[in-house]
Amino acid sequence: MSHDPRLEAVPLFSGLPDEDLERLSSGVTEVHLEPGAELFREGDEGTSAYVIVAGEIEIVKQSMQREMLLAVQGPGTVIGEMALLHEAPRMASGRARGPTTLLEIPRSSFDYVLDTSPAAARRTMDVVLERFRQNQAQLQQSERMAQLGTLTAGLAHELNNPAAAVARGAEQLGGGVDRYGSAYAGAAGAIADDQRETFEQVLRGAAQRATRLIDLDPLARSDAEMELEDWLADRNIERAWEMAPSLADLGYAATDLAAIEADFAEATGPIVAALTAAASLAALVREVEEGAERLSTIVRALKSYSYLDQAPVQNVDLTQGLNDTLLILKRKLGDVTVRRDFDANLPMIEAYGSELNQVWTNLIDNAADAIHSAEQPDGVITLRTLAVDDGVVVEVEDNGPGIPSEIQERVFDSFFTTKPPGSGTGLGLDISRSIVMTRHGGMIGVESQPGRTVFRVELPLTPPG
Repeated sequence: MSHDPRLEAVPLFSGLPDEDLERLSSGVTEVHLEPGAELFREGDEGTSAYVIVAGEIEIVKQSMQREMLLAVQGPGTVIGEMALLHEAPRMASGRARGPTTLLEIPRSSFDYVLDTSPAAARRTMDVVLERFRQNQAQLQQSERMAQLGTLTAGLAHELNNPAAAVARGAEQLGGGVDRYGSAYAGAAGAIADDQRETFEQVLRGAAQRATRLIDLDPLARSDAEMELEDWLADRNIERAWEMAPSLADLGYAATDLAAIEADFAEATGPIVAALTAAASLAALVREVEEGAERLSTIVRALKSYSYLDQAPVQNVDLTQGLNDTLLILKRKLGDVTVRRDFDANLPMIEAYGSELNQVWTNLIDNAADAIHSAEQPDGVITLRTLAVDDGVVVEVEDNGPGIPSEIQERVFDSFFTTKPPGSGTGLGLDISRSIVMTRHGGMIGVESQPGRTVFRVELPLTPPG
């Protein structure tokens, strides 16, 4: 029996004894692909390796709804071997760039060569290690960009509402000032000089009420508005239907208006118009203030989250970091309930703050994905912190479907993911493990069963070195 001479041209198999090449050749099948044809698909089980004889195969990976080109392999190259060595699904897809011929080597034949030839095993590991490094570097960058895109989209959503409120309030302020000026002038012209102090007190009272609007249920609000509108209409006060809702918001009742009428008699109409205009103006100012404060809060959280303008290692408040992360991920969390079980006496630690926030982002994001993928209506994420003798512990718990026991020990492996192809790179937990263990000398682990998954991070008070 002779071996396929094309195998000798492959660096990985060159120098193998004839009997090994014959054994390898016995299981080889020739494969022909047309341009664009798929050789294997990301997520599929790896059952064969391939030698490219002619043509080119491009290796692509779906990452965050886009396709990423990892490499283009040409003649003499072995591809698809990583899935065999890791006994894991394909981490990427392979397809022909043009007419391509390959030799398909089944798992049994490939394993035999590695078991019987130390030289082939060493070459294989060298190739795999180099590809691993290249793919990891590319995908880590992709992971960072994808995470940045997620955070940017969430922040844009969070910033939009308060920004719109500020813009809307600012646009309406000009008209509100004009209306208040006209109403004030009308009221001031309708009262006697000795009533001005009382008039100013009424206006100040309306402004104070505007800072603490009454929260009424729909039925009570309707009754209050109807009572006020009837009172105003009985006195032929113009725009009674328009002023009644504003007065109800401020907590005025017919008895309050009766007291104003007792003080101002015929000037009651202009006085009520002035105080509703004052309250409206105060409400607009409050809306702008609240929107600006919300914007400021988000910007402060973003600055704190990223540790902008701070040294790489600093004293870190983990509770603040977790709260900042929750604010940044608010849109992603959606209707998931978040419970905070924070130790009030948690000590500060010396750490790389922005990197730890990346860990919290990965863990919380994964927990939300697990709940959303299960379409769970009562999803809950619990964040827990506690002080221990030599450091601190942070736990991220969710009540999602859980991680099957047979794969729990692999969730921190590079390129391993339980998400469908295109939804993740499989590096989020690998990066988190590196940050916790390598950068901080801590520990990270997971316990999971249906309905309860807990990722536990243990950190020392001071990082090593």
